Amino acid sequence: MKRVLDPMERLGITEDSRLLVNLLDETGEVNPQSFDVPVSTTKQQLTEILYSILKNTKKEDDGDAFRVPYSFYLDDKEVLTSLQKTIDWTKINVEKAVDIVYHAQAVFRVRAVARCTSTLEGHSQPVLHVAFSPTGSQLASGSGDTTVRFWDLTTETPKHTCAGHSDWVLALAWAPNGLKVASGCKRGDVIIWNATTGAQMGRKLSGHKQWITCIAWEPLHLNGECVKFVSSSKDGDLRIWNSQTMLCDFVLSGHLQSVTCVKWSGEGFVYSSSQDRTIKVWDPTSGQVKKTLQGHAHWVNTLALNSDYVMRIGAFEPKDASILPTTFNNVDPEKLKAEAKVKFDLFSKSNPERLVSGSDDFTLFLWEPLKSPKSINRMTGHQALINDVRFSPDGRLLSSASFDKSIKVWNGRDGKFLYSLRGHVASVYQLAWSADSRLIVSASEDSTIKCWQDGKLLLDLPGHADQVYAIDWSPDGQCVASGSKDRTLKIWRR
Repeated sequence: MKRVLDPMERLGITEDSRLLVNLLDETGEVNPQSFDVPVSTTKQQLTEILYSILKNTKKEDDGDAFRVPYSFYLDDKEVLTSLQKTIDWTKINVEKAVDIVYHAQAVFRVRAVARCTSTLEGHSQPVLHVAFSPTGSQLASGSGDTTVRFWDLTTETPKHTCAGHSDWVLALAWAPNGLKVASGCKRGDVIIWNATTGAQMGRKLSGHKQWITCIAWEPLHLNGECVKFVSSSKDGDLRIWNSQTMLCDFVLSGHLQSVTCVKWSGEGFVYSSSQDRTIKVWDPTSGQVKKTLQGHAHWVNTLALNSDYVMRIGAFEPKDASILPTTFNNVDPEKLKAEAKVKFDLFSKSNPERLVSGSDDFTLFLWEPLKSPKSINRMTGHQALINDVRFSPDGRLLSSASFDKSIKVWNGRDGKFLYSLRGHVASVYQLAWSADSRLIVSASEDSTIKCWQDGKLLLDLPGHADQVYAIDWSPDGQCVASGSKDRTLKIWRR
């Protein structure tokens, strides 16, 4: 029988063959020269080549300043071993230079959570929302029992129980300075809580006619005092509140049906999605609609910005978690604002702000709203409604959770499909990325949490007795919190 030659053999390529490569950074800028390397070149060898290039293109030698981990991609496929095993030789012209894009990775590594270290009891109804503080030192939860609870993550014990709402607590949001939390309930009221004492700050904010669906604070790099936040409601309106005067600055009316999600962008705009199938871009200083983004054929359920993580941590630096204060009580707001602005500017230099939307029409749309009202890509593949979307902290990837029991991962720059994560046996409700953009945890109706890495199931984490509604990964990467219909929270660590 005649042996079938593989593509490398047909092209006469052996381990000793060489290849011309161009190294490009995330913005697509090509380094001044191409390199002739063996096809057996490994990821580590590519890293060493890149270190020498970066060192030579700088005016001074910064020692280990460039020795951060990098990932390398060929046509969106990561080089995990060698070029020889990564390249699709049927699509490569060996006579031309091959473009390899490199991405700087987080300078610290997050280890996958593998065990439940504590089960936090206290809520008497299902836990509907969990959220870590910007420093990762505190955890807040909202429940159907009408309370907000704060938990001490050092001792993994209850800290404060905040009673004030008269109906289910449906939404929570930490101020970017970590000093206060805004919560919204099914009755339409918003309450601000002091995260240090658990006391209610000022009066209850009333005005919405139906329940609160989402809350978002103004980013720290835009206001160091963390004064304003926006709430969205089933009544179709958004309201911008001042947490000092306890007054509503603007009522943003324009949606025809329930507003499902709201984001306050790093560029100073507010994005809202609605069951009227549209996404609106608002100017929070005037209360006017700037743009309306259209394309979805059914309710738009969720939004995510590629800058969500960098705005979430604000002035906090996860890799220095051990030497930073757990709260910013005595820190100058202007200093916090300046540090947060440095982070945001560095991120946005290579990552223009992008928005992704997920819908009941089984699709996602990727947008650059400030550049064009037209979408970058329409992303299809899910077989049921999309409930949650999240960008990775570095903005390079985005993930979507669906009621079709699957999670899909996409390229965060152009929306190209990368791979599916399958393992849940019921609807997937929420997702969370690790701070180094390598790991994903998912919460599902099947009562389990699953941890994923590189397109594969890494760990299956059972423990909850009922559906898991909420999940969050601490910004410092230390632990994961989950909230369930079984009325408990669980803390997961390595």
